[in-house]
Amino acid sequence: MAERNKVNVRIAGKDYTLLGKETEEYIQKVALYVDKKLNTIMNQNSKLSTSMASVLAAINIADDYFKACENIDNLSRELNSLREEIQKLRDENTSLANENEVLINKNTNYQLQLAKREAELNEVRNSFKREKRQ
Repeated sequence: MAERNKVNVRIAGKDYTLLGKETEEYIQKVALYVDKKLNTIMNQNSKLSTSMASVLAAINIADDYFKACENIDNLSRELNSLREEIQKLRDENTSLANENEVLINKNTNYQLQLAKREAELNEVRNSFKREKRQ
């Protein structure tokens, strides 16, 4: 079983002792986030009771959470889409590399044929020159 950390925090001017498996720094960070949300709401409307402000802070934090989850879902879909696009590009790259290899081989064959034809042409020219001299 993981060790539990006992951390003293202050939220809205009140001290609380929190127990958690997370590090003390993390628990302090979470408490500070809640404290800032609560203080922001209480500063905007000083007539709110601490319990009403706490409910509004909880709603704001839940809103932050749901927006973060939605953002994660959107980013996950975008990531999957980009992965699919990358795979398509890899497949296209492989196909083009194969096609390029075929074209290189054809080009090499055409160059060999050209060299043979040029050699044959030179032989015919030389033969023609010899016949003209005789």
